[in-house]
Amino acid sequence: MAQHVLERSQFLPITLDAAWAFFSSPRNLAVITPPQMGFVIHAPFDDRPTYAGQRINYTVRPVLGIPLKWTTLIEEVQEPVRFVDTQLSGPYKRWWHQHTFEPVPGGVLMHDRVEYELPLGPIGELAHGIFVRRKLEGIFSFRNATLKELFPVAQN
Repeated sequence: MAQHVLERSQFLPITLDAAWAFFSSPRNLAVITPPQMGFVIHAPFDDRPTYAGQRINYTVRPVLGIPLKWTTLIEEVQEPVRFVDTQLSGPYKRWWHQHTFEPVPGGVLMHDRVEYELPLGPIGELAHGIFVRRKLEGIFSFRNATLKELFPVAQN
């Protein structure tokens, strides 16, 4: 199956510690996910900041409001500059998402790299071309816009 890659970078006018505090809280994923995705975290959930070995069970509704269960494992954490989550179970054949945070003048450069594969062979690839890629791009565009609202650049 084909591996697909989605990468996005965004400048945030906040400190590295503030970026880490926000993004290492799994609860904030709901804040930066489009409301129509119906993102809900389910128990058991310890509500601690991201740590290696943490599992997060949630439901999303990416297509036609149909709920999909997803379990994510926080695979690696290098506080405060990097963490990786992977899908243990969910809609993808493979999902690997690396989040990095680099201090730069005036703030932090946040970078996301998602490597993913779809199930169902040629049918999955057809779905990717028709709507999956566009849906993922839309989710990350929503995140970008939401983060700009949450952490606006100061006007001089």
